[in-house]
Amino acid sequence: MATDEYKPLRRIADAFDSLARTVNSTVPIEAVHFSDACSRVSVLFGCLGIAFKFAEMDYVSKVEDLKAAAKSIPTLQNMLELDIKSNCVRQGGSHSRNLLRVKRGIDMVKVLFEEIVAADGNSLKDPASVAYSKVFAPHHGWAIRKAVAAGMYALPSKSQLLKKLNEDEESARIEMQKYITSSGHVIQHVEELFISRELGIDW
Repeated sequence: MATDEYKPLRRIADAFDSLARTVNSTVPIEAVHFSDACSRVSVLFGCLGIAFKFAEMDYVSKVEDLKAAAKSIPTLQNMLELDIKSNCVRQGGSHSRNLLRVKRGIDMVKVLFEEIVAADGNSLKDPASVAYSKVFAPHHGWAIRKAVAAGMYALPSKSQLLKKLNEDEESARIEMQKYITSSGHVIQHVEELFISRELGIDW
């Protein structure tokens, strides 16, 4: 049996490590490469249970849109430029809007991992609450924020999460740290694509 198949955290970290190397080489990120890496993160949202069910559903649908778009649009840069030409960047369902939403998903996971690595204890409530409040909460209305707060009590423990991911404390820390570093480069790159075109990222 291929061990990587049963190591979703390692597959996520490796995929983003590969993306980060592309970013750092100043080669444009291929849309297919990006959407494939992002699709691996979906399993993690699934492991977090009901608190992040809304995020999982939203994230998966947006990644699927980017995957479909990648069949005919070579790079993320091209994706934005096509939407700018069509004057539909901020429209619901546009690839640009979906790219921004997916970026928030990978950012939320980055903050979650940072908090897990820094925290003692077995509870994920504080790490998940910090990650949600930093990344998603500013863009959500009261009803969603309230539902997420209620769902935080149903989160798995850290040990339960690691068991689902087939990792122990030490191996998980290594893979999480790898993702934190590599995703940081990828997130910054995507944000710069928007900011350099004066599109903003807070919408």
